[in-house]
Amino acid sequence: MGRSRVLAGMLLCALALAACSSGGSAPMPALPLPSDSAPSAANQRAAVVALLVPLTAPGEAGVIGKSLKQAAELALFERDDPNVQLAVKDDRGTPEGARAAAEEAIKNGAKLILGPLFAKSVAAVAPVARQGNVPVIAFSNDRHVAGNGVYLLGFQVEPEVARIVGYVAQRGMRRFAALIADDALGRIAGVSFRQEVARVGGTVIALQTYPPTANGVLEPMRAISKLIRSAQEGGAAIDTLFVPGGQENLEIIGRLLPQAEIETDKVKLIGTGGMDYPNAGRDAMLVGAWYPGPDPRGWNEFAQSYAKSYAQSPPRIASLAFDAVTLASALAGGPEGQRFSPAELTRAAGFTGVDGAFRLLPNGTTERALAILEVQQFGAGILEPPQSLGLAPPPASALSRAVNFN
Repeated sequence: MGRSRVLAGMLLCALALAACSSGGSAPMPALPLPSDSAPSAANQRAAVVALLVPLTAPGEAGVIGKSLKQAAELALFERDDPNVQLAVKDDRGTPEGARAAAEEAIKNGAKLILGPLFAKSVAAVAPVARQGNVPVIAFSNDRHVAGNGVYLLGFQVEPEVARIVGYVAQRGMRRFAALIADDALGRIAGVSFRQEVARVGGTVIALQTYPPTANGVLEPMRAISKLIRSAQEGGAAIDTLFVPGGQENLEIIGRLLPQAEIETDKVKLIGTGGMDYPNAGRDAMLVGAWYPGPDPRGWNEFAQSYAKSYAQSPPRIASLAFDAVTLASALAGGPEGQRFSPAELTRAAGFTGVDGAFRLLPNGTTERALAILEVQQFGAGILEPPQSLGLAPPPASALSRAVNFN
């Protein structure tokens, strides 16, 4: 799984989330922050902001839940904002737990809910939050649960597909092939891919889906390879091969590319934000691939600060909690009763966080300023910096020199 996002490195699966594994040594004690208490008498004006995370969920979900809590506390600590009172609630990683946590948070005066993580939990929280007139900024990227007071901070695959397809089309590459997993993320990516290729005047020459297992990928890859060779021999070569997905998918594809006789020096490999995961460049077949994502410098700074505080590396999804608290802090100083209104949450200026500039949209999705990155042997190179929110990316003539960030 990768840095996007979802998701997605970001827990992108049928639950439509993105995550990656965390590493490092044993964590240090949490930062000394107020967490579940009411605002102090010295600051009765502070807005109670509830954070719903799966602290006691089994397996990877619990690890991610703890990292989200720590990232949120780090943001509060660094901003030192007396207008925000963070109330952390354990949603146990279940819809029932999330609903109960939201009910308790609203009963205790929460004016904004950050989280939960899973789409089903977001759906369970939404009616409770609407009844209490409390907006929700969730960490899911499943558009089915967005809207009506629920905003999704998770990276969504559709704008990532639009960004990368638009980028290669501007460079005259309009003949596409695609190898797409037959899973929740893949189905969304596939629909978006066809739409974006049509929008830029391109053609999908070949598209194969595969079951997301090691044994299921090779034959579809061989079919794609045959079509690529046939197109080249016919004088109308395929320019790019689109391989959406995260670390698990891409590691399998990378290993099998030589066996399937797909030559990445003849067809450009492109992907989504899931391609952004640690040490992707160790796979020589993935080096040189292009994908959309935030400017890496923000994440690098955040990861260093997080590691310094907790003596372990954060999973990539942790930045969402940091940015959610940063957003809450940016609005908490406004007039009481209006600070988290729809107009303020969706303000045209947007917000700036670890993952760059972003803006919540009235339909509950998030617009992000995405760069175009290249997988390099060590780290990622910036081929094109993030575009301004609401504006098209710069023309090909404005292509900057690749900058490497380890």
